Amino acid sequence: MTLPDLAARAFIPFVLPVCVWVAWSDMARMKIPNKAVMALALIYLIVGPFVLPLPVWAWQWVHLVVVLVIGFVLNMGGALGAGDAKFAAAAAPFVFLQDAAMLMYLFAAILLAAFATHRIARATPAIRGRAPGWESWTSRKFPMGLALAPALLFYLLLAAV
Repeated sequence: MTLPDLAARAFIPFVLPVCVWVAWSDMARMKIPNKAVMALALIYLIVGPFVLPLPVWAWQWVHLVVVLVIGFVLNMGGALGAGDAKFAAAAAPFVFLQDAAMLMYLFAAILLAAFATHRIARATPAIRGRAPGWESWTSRKFPMGLALAPALLFYLLLAAV
């Protein structure tokens, strides 16, 4: 991992509640709130300069722009939602370029696990009954925030150890 362990440990307490918020909201309403996306970017903006060298912190913002452009192209093609694209872009500055391949493997594993878990939960009346109004139970689409948020969190946790 290229992300310094000190930086990862500093980000985790702030990123954790945002990731829970994103996953929960996407399952409940099939939307990732813009406020959650802004909160994530704000965490990097405020905490980052204290835990990363300033030139490194500054260059990481390029990742946000690149992922945002890619995300909007994918959104226009119907491959993912706008909230997913915005969340991925806000998460991008946290990820060092040298760790991108590892993050993609991590994301693939988490996506498979999240999809299977969501579909099993959705088919289980006892679980569905605990959150009967969740839109993801009846939507044909998958709440991608359920995979995107844990991917960022697990990346930070792996970098922290």
